[in-house]
Amino acid sequence: MSLASGSSTRRKASEELNTLEDLTTPEDLTTPEDLTTPEELKASAELSARTTGTPSTSTGAPSEPTEEPAAVPPSAPSRRHLHRPPALPRILRAVLTGATKSAAIVALLLVWELAPRFGLVDQTFLPPFSEVAQAWWELVANGQLADNAQASLVRSFSGFGIAVAVSVPLGLLIGWYRPVADLLNPLLQVFLNTAALALLPVFVLLLGIGETSKISIVVYACAWPILLNTISAVRTVDPTLLRLAKSMDLSAPRLFQKVILPASVPTIFTGIRLAGAVSIVVLVAAEMIGAKAGLGYLINASQYNFAIPQMYAGIVTISVIGVAFNQLLVAVEKRLSSWRVPATS
Repeated sequence: MSLASGSSTRRKASEELNTLEDLTTPEDLTTPEDLTTPEELKASAELSARTTGTPSTSTGAPSEPTEEPAAVPPSAPSRRHLHRPPALPRILRAVLTGATKSAAIVALLLVWELAPRFGLVDQTFLPPFSEVAQAWWELVANGQLADNAQASLVRSFSGFGIAVAVSVPLGLLIGWYRPVADLLNPLLQVFLNTAALALLPVFVLLLGIGETSKISIVVYACAWPILLNTISAVRTVDPTLLRLAKSMDLSAPRLFQKVILPASVPTIFTGIRLAGAVSIVVLVAAEMIGAKAGLGYLINASQYNFAIPQMYAGIVTISVIGVAFNQLLVAVEKRLSSWRVPATS
C-alpha cells in the first residue's frame, strides 16, 4: 500500500515537471531589463540626462525637453592671472633683497655699538654708535652740520664738474687722434704718477688759502680717472661698428654722436664714479689743512677739542654723502645707456 502510494506520488511530480517544461518557451526566458516597461525606460533616460547633462536617447515616444544644467564656474583662473605673481611673494622678495644688501652695514653698526660697551675698545676713543648718532642729531639741530656740509658740497661739486667738462672732451680727442696722444702722453704720465695731496702745498702757495686752491686740488684729483677711462673707452670701441659707420659715409661729428659716444658711455662713467669718490676724499684732506668751514674742518676741530662723538658724526656724514653721490651717478649712467641690450645668460 505504501509502495503504491509512493510510486503514484512520484508519478504526479514527474507529470507536473513535464507540464512546466512544455509551458516554458524561449520567449518567456527574459532578463530583468527586458521586464522593464517603456514608461520605466523613459523615466530612467530622463534621470540619466539630468545627472550627466546629455540629452536622452530612449526609443519609443520622443523625449520631453529637460531643463538646462546650471553653468559651471571655471575652476582654474584665467591665463592672465596665472602669469601674475602674487603680491606677498614680491614683497617678501624685496624685503629679503634689502636685508641681504644691508646685512653687512647692520653687522658693522652692531659691532660698533657693542664693542665699546663690553670693554673691547676704549669708549674714550671709540664711543658707541648710539652716542655718535646723538651727537650727529645735535649737530643737525644747531645747524653746524648743514653749514659745513654745504660748504664741502659746493667745493666738491664745483671741482668735479670742471674736471668732467675738461677731461671728457680731452680724453675723446686723445683717444681718437693718434698725433695728439703721442704729443701729450709723456706729460700725462708725469702728472698721473704725482699724488694730488702731495701737490696741495703748491696749490696753497700759488692760489692762496681760499676757495680757489681747494677747488683746484679737487679738479686735479678728479681729472685723471676721467681722462684715462675716456681714452680707454675710445680706443676699445668695437672696430666692426666703426667700419659699418664709415661704410655709411658718416661725417666725423655724426660718427662721434652715433657710434663713439654711445659705445664709450659705460667706461667713461666708471672713471666719473671713481672721480666722484676722489673729489670728496681730497676735499676733506684739503679742508683739514686750511679752512674755516666744511666737513674736513668740522672733523679736525672736533679732534682738537676732544669732541670725539662729533668727529665720528662728521666722518659718518662724509660716508653717507659719498654713497648717495655714487648712486646718483649710477642712475645717470643707466639713463644714458638705456639703449643697451642687457646680457642674458
